[in-house]
Amino acid sequence: MSVDGSDLPHVVILGGGFGGLNAALRLAKAAVRLTVIDRRNHHLFQPLLYQVATAVLNPSDIAAPIRRIVRGRHVTVLLGEASAIDLEKKTVRLLDGQIPYDYLIVATGSTHSYFGHDEWAEFAPGLKSIEDALQMRSRVLFAFEAAERESDPEVQKQWLTFVVVGGGPTGVELAGALAEISKKALSDDYRNFDPAHARVVLVEGGPYLLGSYPKALSVKARRSLERLGVDVRTGTIVTEVRGDGVRAGPDWITARTVLWGAGVAASPLARTLGIELDRAGRVRVTPALTVPGHDEVYIVGDLAAIEQDGKLIAGVAPAAMQEGKHAAKNVLRSMKGQPLLPFRYWDRGIFSVIGRGSAVGIAFEKLEVSGFLAWAAWLAIHIFFLIGFRNRLAVLMNWAYSFFTLRRNAQLITGDDVKRSPDGRS
Repeated sequence: MSVDGSDLPHVVILGGGFGGLNAALRLAKAAVRLTVIDRRNHHLFQPLLYQVATAVLNPSDIAAPIRRIVRGRHVTVLLGEASAIDLEKKTVRLLDGQIPYDYLIVATGSTHSYFGHDEWAEFAPGLKSIEDALQMRSRVLFAFEAAERESDPEVQKQWLTFVVVGGGPTGVELAGALAEISKKALSDDYRNFDPAHARVVLVEGGPYLLGSYPKALSVKARRSLERLGVDVRTGTIVTEVRGDGVRAGPDWITARTVLWGAGVAASPLARTLGIELDRAGRVRVTPALTVPGHDEVYIVGDLAAIEQDGKLIAGVAPAAMQEGKHAAKNVLRSMKGQPLLPFRYWDRGIFSVIGRGSAVGIAFEKLEVSGFLAWAAWLAIHIFFLIGFRNRLAVLMNWAYSFFTLRRNAQLITGDDVKRSPDGRS
């Protein structure tokens, strides 16, 4: 083996999220030359992004530099963005060059979906990155600042109305956190209005919240939100989003702050593969997580469409982590001439938190839990999967502060794009 490892098989990983990072950690000590490419220099713990957006946590609490996580003698971490993959030439095209590979693991995840109305993004930010979370946090906190200065009661009411579009885990968690902010965290901070009078509206197009959960848990989630004062509207399609509100079903809801948690779309990188994709733009991978006809290319995470027991594996962090590890394992088996192993997802459970000390969830596919027990399980799981001791300690301290004082530790307005007039113009 050469000193620089140039004679080793070259494994390229696109994406430093849950799938890519777990694949990289498995391969970093193996006899391969490993290159990890991401358009950001950090790994982000996305399930807690909404807590950055609602001022509980700071961005550094849930992010860590990829270079510090993935280390090895023949490991290279590059800041870059992949624009296309050439399966025949076995190269990844970047915006500023190209990288050849012997094995490729694609873990580029998903992005926001506005269902063909990309113009809504200006007025209703989604939640996929730290930048998204900071923008969302600033818009929420600025709304209260604007209400403090507003003398017209009707306009003040508009500033104090928050609409969350989408009743999945992100929307439910956002709505619950917003209700707690207004009724508890900010209760003594303003003189000219009572933050408890803020109105939070959660709009979901389907018949139930948390559509992937059992109906009984969906009903419990709705009741928990309604106890917090959230106006929950299911079976209601949003057909228009502007800077001054949304059209939800037949009703117009006037609001200065609209937050998007309704849909995701697979990374557009999949379209460059030149293969058939499913309706959501995901790659129909083989049981071994490879691209059909290309056993050297693996797809993991939100970009992979794989069925288990007759249904698609959900695009959640635990699935991406297991897929990343399995793809790395199969790469090493392939290098040894061994047959590839089919992937089997072990579902430990899914949980959605609904305010302080309350959550709903399913443990080990069958056990339905709710209330404080589910919240405690959610807390333990998220602490366990956070990267690094410092992050775990910071999150625990901030959660304890928020739980016992009912306050938020990160009430900072940043950026210059939050001061918007009713029509959405700066």
